[in-house]
Amino acid sequence: MSSNERAAVDRDGLPHYRMFIGGAWVDSEEKYEVVNPATEEVIATAAKADTSHVDAAVAAANEAYSAGAWRNTAPVDRAAVIDRAAALLESRAAELAELGSRECGFPLRLSEAICVGFPLTHMRNFAELTRRYAWERPGPVTGQVLNAQLVRREPIGVCGGIVPWNFPLVLAVWKALPALAAGNSVVLKTDEKTPTGALELAAILRESGLPDGVCNVVVGDGPTIGAYLVAHPDVRRVSFTGSTQTGRQVMRDAAAGLKQLTLELGGKGPNIVLDDADLDAAVDGAAYAFLLHAGQGCESGTRLLLPSALHDEFVQRLVGRLKTLKVGDPLDPATDIGPVMSARQRERVLRYIERGRAEGATLACGGGAPSGPGFEKGYWVEPTVFTNVRNDMCVAREEIFGPVLSVLAYDSVDEAVEIANDTEYGLSAGVWSQDNQRALEVAERLEAGSVWINDWHNISEHVPFGGYKQSGVGRELGPDALDEFTQAKSITIDLSGRVDRRAYGLVLGTPLGG
Repeated sequence: MSSNERAAVDRDGLPHYRMFIGGAWVDSEEKYEVVNPATEEVIATAAKADTSHVDAAVAAANEAYSAGAWRNTAPVDRAAVIDRAAALLESRAAELAELGSRECGFPLRLSEAICVGFPLTHMRNFAELTRRYAWERPGPVTGQVLNAQLVRREPIGVCGGIVPWNFPLVLAVWKALPALAAGNSVVLKTDEKTPTGALELAAILRESGLPDGVCNVVVGDGPTIGAYLVAHPDVRRVSFTGSTQTGRQVMRDAAAGLKQLTLELGGKGPNIVLDDADLDAAVDGAAYAFLLHAGQGCESGTRLLLPSALHDEFVQRLVGRLKTLKVGDPLDPATDIGPVMSARQRERVLRYIERGRAEGATLACGGGAPSGPGFEKGYWVEPTVFTNVRNDMCVAREEIFGPVLSVLAYDSVDEAVEIANDTEYGLSAGVWSQDNQRALEVAERLEAGSVWINDWHNISEHVPFGGYKQSGVGRELGPDALDEFTQAKSITIDLSGRVDRRAYGLVLGTPLGG
């Protein structure tokens, strides 16, 4: 079933979101319920993809790519479409921010600033990159025979993007826009718990003039629909954000087709406070690092490394600061921290807290779910801080994906760096010091794709984002993102016209006419 409308009303009077395939809004026999994590209320439904929907989406993308209408569009004109999409997104910012709060549990001011503000900024930067990227560059004139070289960056084909539930609109933009900027066609698989971000993006792109079939969105789970998309023989590149465990499976599924991959995976960010740090700034920064979106970000700063001499004072200040924060209704402008995404996620986080206690870590604050008025329903976890943590404990080694911080003491900077790097992850890290040169020297020793000095979560649209070690493969954002979604072609042109100076004689003997 298809329609010209992305959303209808289901039998219960709820908004019902269709998938977007080949320029049409496509429904399905089965549907998902979209649940507000703060209230457990069903706020919408969405079409549920099966593998036939993936086949149809990939076929539409492949047909659009082969037809060449978008692929052969001049970069400046592709940029204009992206600019129009950014303007449309901006015009709907308040609506989309509220939708993000209701669907994902983002506190409203976070949703306005990051969950809508980030995509807007990044879309505009992708438009600018599309205008000035080196799609073609000359090489040197070389060789015994006079040759000229030309290097072109060309699109790859159909690109699959797996969009997770934690920042759905942000990461739909990260997956789709650089691929589209490069002239590819795209199939996004968005998470069934948070489908609206990618679907709203598809609607905006269509209204902005993107040709039918160039961007398609299906809604489904990872093990069935995501895996099918990754392994599809007509998908040439896959971009995935999610856990390291799932990323390994994505790599296995993609291996048979030798597909190019971008994997942005888990993290256990070490946040190092040096002994000369501005403590007021560092306390707020440490809280921000692990509490943004209730800790549900791969780049969160979830290991806090403190000098032994500052440990007790810093922890006391941090716990005091956390007690001033408001946990509650995401739509209340005064709310600082919302719920975690689902009952399953809440139980996962609470199990880790129990494991931390069992291993001997000390609870400095939190440790459970808030209670009382406003918390009768919803998936709540208190901001939780563990002290007396060793780096071999599970709460220091495993990604919890919730509002849980592990505090570790160190006696020297060398020890701090050793602790920070003693992890399978390498997505993010931070250093706090009033001496920028000293902080930079520490940052250079950290094994992480992004290191912030006196800040956290400062993800710039201008620079690459991605991980070391088990935190991923490839980079998103900045010019590197366009590198990921293009392939290099070198063209060599003979300028001499002289057969006698070529290497033909190695095989043919005396050249004809020689």
